[in-house]
Amino acid sequence: MRSERTNRADRTNKLVRRGVPALLSAATLVVGGLIAAGPAGASPATAVTHATPTASVTVPTHRLCAHPTHPGYMACNAVARTDVKQQLSLKRNAAPSGLGPADLQSAYNLPKTGGKDQTVAIVDANDDPNAEKDLGTYRKQYGLPECTTANGCFKKVDQNGGTNYPAPDAGWAGEISLDVDMVSAACPSCKILLVEAKSANMDDLGAAVNRAVTMGAKYVSNSYGGAEESADTTSDAKYFKHPGVAITVSSGDSGYGVEYPAASQYVTAVGGTSLKKGGSNARGWTESVWGNSSGGNGAGSGCSKYDAKPSWQKDTGCNKRTVADVAAVADPATGLAVYDSYQSKGWNVYGGTSASSPFIAGVYALAGAPGSGDTPASYPYSHASSLNDITSGANGTCSPSYLCTAGKGYDGPTGLGTPNGTAAFKK
Repeated sequence: MRSERTNRADRTNKLVRRGVPALLSAATLVVGGLIAAGPAGASPATAVTHATPTASVTVPTHRLCAHPTHPGYMACNAVARTDVKQQLSLKRNAAPSGLGPADLQSAYNLPKTGGKDQTVAIVDANDDPNAEKDLGTYRKQYGLPECTTANGCFKKVDQNGGTNYPAPDAGWAGEISLDVDMVSAACPSCKILLVEAKSANMDDLGAAVNRAVTMGAKYVSNSYGGAEESADTTSDAKYFKHPGVAITVSSGDSGYGVEYPAASQYVTAVGGTSLKKGGSNARGWTESVWGNSSGGNGAGSGCSKYDAKPSWQKDTGCNKRTVADVAAVADPATGLAVYDSYQSKGWNVYGGTSASSPFIAGVYALAGAPGSGDTPASYPYSHASSLNDITSGANGTCSPSYLCTAGKGYDGPTGLGTPNGTAAFKK
């Protein structure tokens, strides 16, 4: 029997394909968490602008995907800065704004080699027609090896494994650009498999996750989330229970609060930080929670309503699954350089936990293939000393306070911490 989630997705997709105008209100029609975009070249839907504070810095941003208005739909967790000039091309010897691969390798003590022949899958909704071309621009800029369909490094498929790609969408295209660039930054030698779901309905995205695993990916990144539902435990077993596969999921961009599928007991829920170069420590970088005690934006965290607590989580303030497990840079104020030319203007500075999830998937790939019967989300809990413990910042106000406030050891917004090499992501 077809689920109600699937039926809703099909009805919405039919409206989009019939040419429903792109600028309907979010309450009227939302596709993939973004107000439906028209054909390529049409004006993208307007996103809500909000401010992202980090210490004394506030930058204007907008979400690439609006919050979904229907149960069972997901929104991408990417955030773009609006105060940084977008550029299709750079002047000679100019560098893009935002952190690049060398910055991230330095901040997280990552090897410059490794991950050869490992495939990291990216699961997103809708199509980015420029995905391969834009990936090429990003990698050329930073001197990374070519990753193309022709050389076998890059592959794009629909959720059935074919080339019947779904309708393009401006917001999700930006998400896809962010995802493939962050995998490239973490693991330049990894192969990239992009699986595009036909809608942002959880059933379609879940089918895309299963497709990625069927096609051999041992690392699958999911940079989206939606409201928790009682049906989530059913989705867990159908889409995310894949022993021997490291599945990463963004924790959310709205501050304290839990999203699904980050709440799944079978995934590595990835929170977000503000990352700045400098400081008095030997690392040469400082890091704190992305967000503030007022809440409303920043990395997601908290105690799940429905999902059972995995055996490796030992925190005592939440009887069910606690989000997150680990973290990486996500604050757009300390954001990432990304190249996106589909209904955007090239070089951008993006953030959100949509950046940290694919980055951590790349770190898992650097660490090597998981054990065939393992749930790799458990690995960091056995190697917590191999992570950078984040001890300052908050993403809201809550009780018990560790669910929203950083401190020594485990906390909700950053989990056990951020990568310090790859040791925490091995068996």
